[in-house]
Amino acid sequence: MEIRTDIKLGDSKKILKKLPDNSVDLIFTSPPYADQRKSTYGGIHPDKYVDWFLPISEELFRVLKPTGTFVLNIKEKVVKGERSTYVMELILAMKKQGWLWTEEFIWHKKNAFPGKWPNRFRDSWERLLQFNKDKKFNMYQEEVMVPMGDWAKTRLKNLSETDKKRDESKVGSGFGKNISNWVDRKMAYPTNVLHLATECNNKNHSAAFPESLPEWFIKLFTEQEDVVLDPFMGSGTTNFVAQRMNRNSIGIEILPEYYNMVKEQIEPTKLILLEPEDEYESTELNGRHAVR
Repeated sequence: MEIRTDIKLGDSKKILKKLPDNSVDLIFTSPPYADQRKSTYGGIHPDKYVDWFLPISEELFRVLKPTGTFVLNIKEKVVKGERSTYVMELILAMKKQGWLWTEEFIWHKKNAFPGKWPNRFRDSWERLLQFNKDKKFNMYQEEVMVPMGDWAKTRLKNLSETDKKRDESKVGSGFGKNISNWVDRKMAYPTNVLHLATECNNKNHSAAFPESLPEWFIKLFTEQEDVVLDPFMGSGTTNFVAQRMNRNSIGIEILPEYYNMVKEQIEPTKLILLEPEDEYESTELNGRHAVR
């Protein structure tokens, strides 16, 4: 198996036009936030952010497969003591482009830097907005399951009669739960809140996210040999993780210093020697063949 990592230098709006239609399985990126990283990326005013981003998201829509997913890491800034609305405006504008705003994940920064402000507390979370082209997209939920936790030892020990049947929501939402379904299970599906520490000192980039962040979404939305795209590559975290996980990837970066740094460190081609399938123990997970 050959894994390719294609690093490109230039403006995303121009480079993306050269990529084929429906060729990418996952887009994972964190673009420059409004009026931030001015010393490196110049900064985009909040009032102009949506107009700046829409030509890029239009190209991303074109290159993403109908079964693919776009995850956008972004956060509103504070302007004169008030939260900007540019992220919400961007979501609405992208919906008009044809994007489906499928889900919103929260990255909880476990080691957010302390501080004091007159009218708010420190930021310790960022948005990860999930967009899709179609309601039916590839999603491998079993790959990100988590241990049930200690609560299961007590909560599931003595079940009531209500716990043994579907208990409908008391507020009429249509949701319900059957606690007994989780007896003897060791793994559960995670929440949409990811508790991860920040990571930048060892990346030579002021806005690097931790490797565990793209890793989680690559597990959730792709399989080996799929294509991952980061149109704002920065220090190349997404591409390094994708290559380690045997995914092909494309990275686009406008600043030569970051492009050259990643180019020197990453292999453009990685050859993977596949072992014969009969040497593995295989299982079936919801109809999908999995190899251990």
